[in-house]
Amino acid sequence: MTPFPASLVYEDKGSDTSRAPLVLVHGHPFDHTMWTPQIAEFSATRRVIAPDLRGYGASRTVPGAGAATGADGAPTAPGITDFAQFAQDIGALLDDLKVDTFVLAGLSMGGQIAMDGYRQFGDRVRGLVLADTFPAAETPEGVTFRNTLADRLLAEGMRGYADEVLDKMVAPYADAEVKAHVHRMMTSAPPEGAAAALRARAGRPDYRELLTRVTVPALVVVGADDTYTPVSDAEAMHAALPDSTLRVIEGAAHLPNLERAAQFNEALRTFLARVDDAS
Repeated sequence: MTPFPASLVYEDKGSDTSRAPLVLVHGHPFDHTMWTPQIAEFSATRRVIAPDLRGYGASRTVPGAGAATGADGAPTAPGITDFAQFAQDIGALLDDLKVDTFVLAGLSMGGQIAMDGYRQFGDRVRGLVLADTFPAAETPEGVTFRNTLADRLLAEGMRGYADEVLDKMVAPYADAEVKAHVHRMMTSAPPEGAAAALRARAGRPDYRELLTRVTVPALVVVGADDTYTPVSDAEAMHAALPDSTLRVIEGAAHLPNLERAAQFNEALRTFLARVDDAS
């Protein structure tokens, strides 16, 4: 794991420069290790870069994650890390690594950050992977829920929330090791960073019109039993994107890349081969 100058921490594996690097953006409230099966699989044939987003994983000290503070160090307002900033962090990291073009992949909140990345630096993106995510802005009810949850995480920490949502993040029938990994990521997430991102999700923009203007191949993936972002959301994105492939992963909920890694990797491998051929 390597620290970025702005305190982002990332994993950078694989050295094949003949193919576009694969950039993996994790969801909430996880870290880059949610991509462990994909890093292992694809770093054998291309460069794979997987950062911990600001306020998550080992990227705990990035300014902007958590509560704002005054001159005396006391909190002044709830912290918000908006999606534009998350995407800017990734763009700056890739600049520092001298990565000009790449395939950008994100899951759940990571998918929404990937959409914002395409909005900001779409000319560098050679392929877009959107997994278990959706493009619409938050509903009024969702805004209230996310802000209330942010307050709760700051007050109580992550464990109670992690216990409650584990069987929605992954299917109840998921492998015990996968469940343990997901639970460990959630309970290890800094509450301040998770709360800052939740407030950002409450105020996120609507990316639906953006999807109609995507000019690169896209892969839309979703777990068949995902209740957070159901198959209908994936079908709507697939319909909006001018050039996309839809893959529904059976036997998986919100994290098919972990729950059914072989099937997810097969879908991603096929897509990457298409991007490579086009390049």
